[in-house]
Amino acid sequence: MIKAEGLRCVVIGGGSVAERKTMQLLKSGADVKLISPSVTGPLHQAAHEGSLIWYNRCFMEGDLEGASLVYSATDQASVNEQVAHEAGRLGVPVNLSGPGLGGTFISPSVVRRGDLVIAVSTSGAGPAAAARISREIDQSYGDEYETYIDFLSSIRSMVKSTVPDGGRRRGLLKAAAEMDILSDIRSGVFQPWSEQQIKAWIKGNISYN
Repeated sequence: MIKAEGLRCVVIGGGSVAERKTMQLLKSGADVKLISPSVTGPLHQAAHEGSLIWYNRCFMEGDLEGASLVYSATDQASVNEQVAHEAGRLGVPVNLSGPGLGGTFISPSVVRRGDLVIAVSTSGAGPAAAARISREIDQSYGDEYETYIDFLSSIRSMVKSTVPDGGRRRGLLKAAAEMDILSDIRSGVFQPWSEQQIKAWIKGNISYN
């Protein structure tokens, strides 16, 4: 996992795979440079709206200068390997989604529930299996987990800002994780805690031993 906001990311290719990678990057706030002589409708629309920079041509040496992350998603092994070679020379992480050798990272299948992110990978051996497992996880972790993670986040923020001792912070965060808040969320009786309630909980659970 990497924080892509503001990163210059280069995507080579304009098909459905490149579209999926690009849209994920745009959602993360990345600065996307797309290189392909043809692109899908959504990619064309994103370029028209100014969400990304589209170079309507094939990949050329020098295209990866200044990049922090590279995705090569063409159906041509020679192009993908050329991209991987240049990325390696520049020390830039590169993902190959099509034929060819030389990629340095893979993109897992992801299930999101707000700030909860569950990633599934078969290390490239079975993308279809990763997608199936992700669907199973998606069915197991409902929308209640988004509320639950928001609750834990609010507790953590308050603990970090009000409790200077590291050991006591860890104890409080462990206690928060052990509370059965999910049952209340699922039953519909949970209400988000106010700042005063969180402070009172911290005061009642902190140990001075």
